[in-house]
Amino acid sequence: MTPGRDDGRRVVVTGMGSISCLGTGVDAFWAGLLAGGGTPATVPDPDARMANRLMYLVAPDQVPAEPARLAGSTLAAGPRMAVAAARQAVADAGLDTRTRARLAVVLGVEMGNAGWHESRRAGVTSVAEGAAWSPMTLTAAAVGAALGAGGGNTSVGNACAASGYAVAVAADMIRGGEAEVVLTGGAEGVTRVGMGVFNRLGALDPERCRPFDLHRQGTLFGDGAAMLVLESAEHAARRGATAYAEVAGAAWSCDAHHPTAPDPSGSQASRSIRRALDEAGLSGEDVGAVVPHGTGTPLNDAVEARVLREVFEDRCDRLPLFSLKGLIGHTAGVAGAFGALTAALLVHHRSVPANAPLDEQDPECPVWLPQKEPVPLAEKAVLVNAYAFGGNNVSLVLTGPEGAP
Repeated sequence: MTPGRDDGRRVVVTGMGSISCLGTGVDAFWAGLLAGGGTPATVPDPDARMANRLMYLVAPDQVPAEPARLAGSTLAAGPRMAVAAARQAVADAGLDTRTRARLAVVLGVEMGNAGWHESRRAGVTSVAEGAAWSPMTLTAAAVGAALGAGGGNTSVGNACAASGYAVAVAADMIRGGEAEVVLTGGAEGVTRVGMGVFNRLGALDPERCRPFDLHRQGTLFGDGAAMLVLESAEHAARRGATAYAEVAGAAWSCDAHHPTAPDPSGSQASRSIRRALDEAGLSGEDVGAVVPHGTGTPLNDAVEARVLREVFEDRCDRLPLFSLKGLIGHTAGVAGAFGALTAALLVHHRSVPANAPLDEQDPECPVWLPQKEPVPLAEKAVLVNAYAFGGNNVSLVLTGPEGAP
């Protein structure tokens, strides 16, 4: 990511789509955030091997039945939700058939078509039925096929930061002149594999996802899909589209400290934030809210709080954090896209909803999490962080459509 982008290639968000435990559609998502978020439910486990089977679950009737297959491969819930949310986003953006034919698709996934593994294990499907695509690439392919997108499909797979990276890649494609319009985001269905891994790590909270709480015991997963239509500001203006927000800056880094644990120093996480602000041409004083990664795991939250304190210093005392995972759970590969979608809504509504209530804030996490009611978005920008196993860090800066200098 190179600071000092050409302002002639500004990138705006003109359409959004969402399926989550809060419902279907962006309006339902925003209303659910204002209402206090979702409630964990039990995931069926025929083997009953997992100690913790709670998730923030999309209601079964919200998971589309179609499309069921692509080129001989069975589509599980993740790709089907991706297609549905993508259709919402392109309709919201008002993209016509001609524009869709040039549309590029860049999606982040972690488990991807994970349900296919479950059905194969249960003997419902065969290996041959999934042979045409890998589980990680199938989601983008399914979305591209459903939309008639002719601009190419790209899958990004850096674990729980994947869709945050996808948003950054999509913005770079537009700034670099490779595309005028890109659909980006991600989707994940229920995966007992992911839950089993975190169970073995002892990193699942038995009650709820409670980032920055003194009594947090780990994360809690959610499923769903989040999609954004990005396009150059010039292209949006030519077709009379209304923008929700601008992706003003993005940057990533890798600390390579440990396969599953963040670097305690947080130096590379801090670097990605500072470089994203540099690319946006903004300073920490211009940030009015932060959507943190905030998984609820003890080390992640403490490191991220330390990083935010380093970057924003005493402003942390009055800089509102909106801890999304406390309301919809940790959505794995789509977490970064949900963060970007949320940031666009904060900018659009100029408001930061109240967080899920804390029982007792961890004194090792000295950040401000508004509890009882929304607070105004007082500055122009919202920062989004997404981190992942392997030391992958990505930060995004979203502003109002005319927010970048």
